[in-house]
Amino acid sequence: MFPSFFLALRDARVPVSLKEYLTLMEAMRAGIAEYSLEDFYYLSRSCLVKDERNLDKFDRVFGKCFEGIESLAEGLEAEIPEDWLRALAERILTEEEKAKIESLGGWEKLMETLKKRLEEQKERHAGGSKWIGTAGTSPFGAYGYNPEGVRIGQDGSRHRRAVKVWDKREFKNFDDTAELGTRNIKVALRRLRRWARQGAATELDLPGTINSTARNAGSLDLRMVPERHNSVKVLLFLDVGGSMDDHIRTCDELFSAARSEFKHLEHYYFHNCVYEGVWRDNRRRDERAETWSVINTYPADYKLVFVGDASMSPYEIAYPGASVEHWNEEAGTVWMQRILGAFPHAVWLNPVAKQDSWDYTPSIGMIRQLMNGRMFPLTLAGLDSAMRELSR
Repeated sequence: MFPSFFLALRDARVPVSLKEYLTLMEAMRAGIAEYSLEDFYYLSRSCLVKDERNLDKFDRVFGKCFEGIESLAEGLEAEIPEDWLRALAERILTEEEKAKIESLGGWEKLMETLKKRLEEQKERHAGGSKWIGTAGTSPFGAYGYNPEGVRIGQDGSRHRRAVKVWDKREFKNFDDTAELGTRNIKVALRRLRRWARQGAATELDLPGTINSTARNAGSLDLRMVPERHNSVKVLLFLDVGGSMDDHIRTCDELFSAARSEFKHLEHYYFHNCVYEGVWRDNRRRDERAETWSVINTYPADYKLVFVGDASMSPYEIAYPGASVEHWNEEAGTVWMQRILGAFPHAVWLNPVAKQDSWDYTPSIGMIRQLMNGRMFPLTLAGLDSAMRELSR
């Protein structure tokens, strides 16, 4: 059964490796899941699923391969899977619950009545005691009350008295266009890694210690190495104010994740477009750093990341003096070209997640052209693509 489960996952395009499958088998031999199907579900999911977008595929395959999880058709059919309902109920109902059902007519009577209602009922019904509907006392339906019954079409339990819940199984795929949280941002940023050991030797080199001790006739010879860290250097430019106020939370999460992921991170703020000055502290915006100074301070191996919605008047990019905050002697285009010339590895992250809407904002098209198309939405898929671009 387990090999067929593994092959079914591969057929469903869940990227499961042989190593992960062997890890699952090792966990099974260790008795981690014991004899619980639910425990095995969570164990196998943690071993075999690496990307949250594949969770629904995994659930569907699991439901087909193992008893106890069924996948219903798209429509809610009138024919009840009676054998499955009865078998499942026998497993989950206590003796007290079974006795309650028997006292009120019994399981057979309940199922028989429900089938009859499905055949007879032709329209929606609300507030009654007989038909399948809502807000009544019928044993069949939703948002009503009955000592025992079958809940159909309700989003959750209310009185906790249903002896069976009969709903269409629906899943919503994890959306790779959704805006990110700090955790997912950290995972995506990890694509931009280059490990190096620099600084003082503070970490035990276990393989080196073993080799050195063996060569020293068994006398312990400790070897130390510098701590390993991500050596990638990032220069982050963040747009603030105006339309970016709608994206404060997303930018906060991105900044927090970047600070924890990159040891070498430098950041500056700008508004709408970069001109001759940028700043580090929004509370002291008058204390600006010259953009020329920034360009000359950091070497070309820094990865440049702009974060902004690029939504502004096109004049702010194309013409001198068009900045909304001050008189700029040179156009934003000039400064963007200078920065991109100094830092060839650069991307622009746009918190406006729907790329289809970008075409309706001329300034976004202008910034994309300046970036040579290297503008990506600040989403799971977009951030992943941006990190791949910077890794080239």
